[in-house]
Amino acid sequence: MSNYNQTTYRGRFAPSPSGELHFGSLLAAMASYADARHCMGHWLLRIDDIDQARIVADSDRHILTTLEQCGFEWDEKVSYQSQCLSQYQEALEKLKQAKLTYPCSCSRKQIKTASAALTNKKGIYPGTCRNKSGQSSEIIKNSNKSHAIRIKVPAHNISFTDRIQRNYSQNLSQDAGDFIIYRRDNVFSYQLSVVVDDFHSGISHIVRGYDLLDSTPKQIYLQQQLAYPMPQYAHIPLAVTTENLKLSKLSQAKKIDCTLQTLLMAAAFLGQIHLNHKDFDNKDDFWRYLITHWDINKVPKMENQVIMV
Repeated sequence: MSNYNQTTYRGRFAPSPSGELHFGSLLAAMASYADARHCMGHWLLRIDDIDQARIVADSDRHILTTLEQCGFEWDEKVSYQSQCLSQYQEALEKLKQAKLTYPCSCSRKQIKTASAALTNKKGIYPGTCRNKSGQSSEIIKNSNKSHAIRIKVPAHNISFTDRIQRNYSQNLSQDAGDFIIYRRDNVFSYQLSVVVDDFHSGISHIVRGYDLLDSTPKQIYLQQQLAYPMPQYAHIPLAVTTENLKLSKLSQAKKIDCTLQTLLMAAAFLGQIHLNHKDFDNKDDFWRYLITHWDINKVPKMENQVIMV
């Protein structure tokens, strides 16, 4: 259950400025937008530019322009993660004061080797540095790039009910291990930054891709430790190619064209409109119909679907 007042719906779309908007991103934008508008809520736009090394010049401008051309309208000024570093630092200090964090100097190779030997799950951090001496606060002050900061996780299950995928549970200790909240290259982690952003923006509902489903228990755990309310979550299936390759910037998915046909393809993927279900004169007609008839229960309850784009 969410701890937010459900009479106030605040949703968001948070793309990374690492390339132009592709079909997979359009699906997440459309689902979050239609759900917010159908519930008479607010829809916010945030640029997740915390990882400056991944930024492609002017891609944020291209993303905003593409969204406008597709007919999206956001309710407040666009926010940027790069302008919120003090809020992330404040949250990190709170976690440190609660003695939940510790510095970690393990390399990826060391983690893979140790986790394979101890847990038979490659990549699960085995807690090598958890009991070592040292204060994590000194790491940030000294900008010591040889250390990351991890948060200690519990050995019990963290469960929630996804509005699309239904019940989901994860034992963070067994399935993830103590995870990084401040990277060794002096960047706040995605897990911490997104939780802080959603709290300060008052986000009550999060609709996003299935690839982030297993991140949700980590984020719920952070919300619990920071005394933040928990939003409601919904994870849509991913769009994949016939080779089962996720459409993404890394897979060089092409930029979408903002035609009515593209919008219809996205709505059909989300289980809302058949491609030949209704003739629309323009995009405004499409959005009015989609928002009025949006039903999140029609979104396919699966990890991915093949799309031909």
